[in-house]
Amino acid sequence: MDKIIRVTAGEGSIRGFFIDSRDVVNTAYEYHKTSPVVTAGLGRTLTAGLLIGQTLKNDKDQITLSIKGDGPAKGLLAVADSKGNVKGYPLVNIVDIPLKENGKLDVGTALGFGDINIIKDVGLKDMYTSQTPLISGEIADDLTYYYAKSEQIPTSIALGVLVDKDYSVKKAGGFFIQLMPEAEEEVIEKLEKKLMELKPITTLLDEGLTIEEIAKLVLGDLDLKINETIPIQFKCDCTKERVEKALISIGEIELTKIIEEDEKAELNCHFCNKDYLFSKEDLKQLREEIKK
Repeated sequence: MDKIIRVTAGEGSIRGFFIDSRDVVNTAYEYHKTSPVVTAGLGRTLTAGLLIGQTLKNDKDQITLSIKGDGPAKGLLAVADSKGNVKGYPLVNIVDIPLKENGKLDVGTALGFGDINIIKDVGLKDMYTSQTPLISGEIADDLTYYYAKSEQIPTSIALGVLVDKDYSVKKAGGFFIQLMPEAEEEVIEKLEKKLMELKPITTLLDEGLTIEEIAKLVLGDLDLKINETIPIQFKCDCTKERVEKALISIGEIELTKIIEEDEKAELNCHFCNKDYLFSKEDLKQLREEIKK
């Protein structure tokens, strides 16, 4: 079962979230039929979105993680909330580039140079938006840099996706660890040492470790407390009614143009790839709604 565990350690001076997101990432792969390097990039982005979503305070708060680069993948997007729901999509589904020298998928080259944007919708009139450059394109490093520069919070982020031979997702997960201002130097040194010695997250998952066991590997010597377990899922909230509202919003003139020239409309949801078809009669009914 996909889940996030919320933990504290160091007598409350460390907070962390550890995640197993294999099913979420595989659902995204099935929706978008991505090539392996895009599956890895999108999976990391979705996993990161879910982790960052746990930092939100209210049920209706949302975070949008947008990555854009000048590489062949062009970009990735994820939208997550605090309740364990996420949706997302790649700008380009299929990218074919060589593996790194170590045999790993080269997400950094696929994305190229660009920026990472985090937009927080916390119910205020204006959304909180912050941007930093991509420093590696591998996403975890870029987010660690983002938190150091934009929020001045010492943060360690690990993200990993292991693609199977049939291109489905074998393993996916990660963690998000932050030091609170009251963290003592001894605690910081112990944590840094553990993180330096830690194997890649996909290696640990592929070896059969649970996220609870991974949390113990990292924080077990620092008074680890597992406080909560949150189930997670890929959840797209598109409906035909929402798509109808989008068509109505283009106005009577544009709708009439579609009716006369195309005699139908087909709209696609970027998140779940679902198509919504509207016949000429459907469009005429929507035009009548505008006139009311």
